[in-house]
Amino acid sequence: MTGVDQHIKPDVPPSGPGCVECEQSGSWWLHLRRCTFCGHIGCCDDSLNTHATKHAHATGHQVICSYEPDEVWFWDYATVTMFDGPTLHAPLSHPRSQTVPGPRERVPADWQRLLGA
Repeated sequence: MTGVDQHIKPDVPPSGPGCVECEQSGSWWLHLRRCTFCGHIGCCDDSLNTHATKHAHATGHQVICSYEPDEVWFWDYATVTMFDGPTLHAPLSHPRSQTVPGPRERVPADWQRLLGA
């Protein structure tokens, strides 16, 4: 393997339908990202906790992809580039029934203000 290929394991399933750390802490997220090496699902940089980026920095797993329905893109933190990647182990996104932001029952009424939107 060369380049980003060594950072992508297509057969590894995602860790679940939501951000691992937000689920543990009872927090919420705006959008979700998937680590292409270990399957860890983390919240995006526009979320309060930026767990996807924190995971990448803590582990050295440098490639993520979107975990949003109908979004197909990969991001390499090391080269700061977006690219097309291989098809990964299903599911390829959180359930369509899951709200954005989500999960619905934990999203505060003033979520846009909290995110500076």
